[in-house]
Amino acid sequence: MKFLGQGLPLSGQGMKRICGALDVPAAQIWAVLTVETRGFGFLADRRPQILFERHVFRRLTQGRYDRAHADISNAKAGGYAGGPLEYARLELAARLDHKAALQSASWGIGQIMGCNYRAAGFRGVDAMVTSMMKSEDAQLLAMTKFIESNDLAKALQKLDWAAFARGYNGADFRSKQYDQRLAAAHAKYRVMPPDLDLRRAQAALLYLGVDPGPIDGFRGRRTRAALLHFQAQSGLRETGEPDPACRRKLLAQAFSG
Repeated sequence: MKFLGQGLPLSGQGMKRICGALDVPAAQIWAVLTVETRGFGFLADRRPQILFERHVFRRLTQGRYDRAHADISNAKAGGYAGGPLEYARLELAARLDHKAALQSASWGIGQIMGCNYRAAGFRGVDAMVTSMMKSEDAQLLAMTKFIESNDLAKALQKLDWAAFARGYNGADFRSKQYDQRLAAAHAKYRVMPPDLDLRRAQAALLYLGVDPGPIDGFRGRRTRAALLHFQAQSGLRETGEPDPACRRKLLAQAFSG
């Protein structure tokens, strides 16, 4: 399994649908996404963001691989490689036990564990992973199903970040200050929400190999430099802004086919 899909960025329609389902403003959703993945669900090669949890793999395989593969099967959480290197850990585990490996990784923009595939609305973990590869809209829908399945929508509506973090991240959420980080991110997004058109342009730049900085929907020096580079390479007027001509060409190159 190559884990490669289109990697489509979040759409306005997708965000609107999720806000309606959970009955919350977008700021609450953005807070969760930012804390879970810094706000983008894919790597530069379009594979979903993942984090492989070796203690979950150990639990699912009854510790059979502890001795020979302590780096991916261990009673203690950790051993993270980060970014694309997490796939090397996942692929090694998948050679030992495919389904247990997929269930031992957290997936996409909401970082839903594969072992929670039923709560996320899927019949099997393979179906969940296939969906995660398609788009952030699909990833966000899975996150929403998980929130609904665990009765966390009310905590999100009430801005009860401690209750939400306890249900979403586990009983030890305070050790990583999840509730505080959620509250801080929410305060930011209440004032200034991301620009989804700019965010889509940033994702397109990333996929085309031009580093725009964070895929966050905010204008910054790195995004401007990336746009200027793309415009110069494409024979477009160099504005450093995703003007209509630039956006059309950028999105066509990144997402055609």
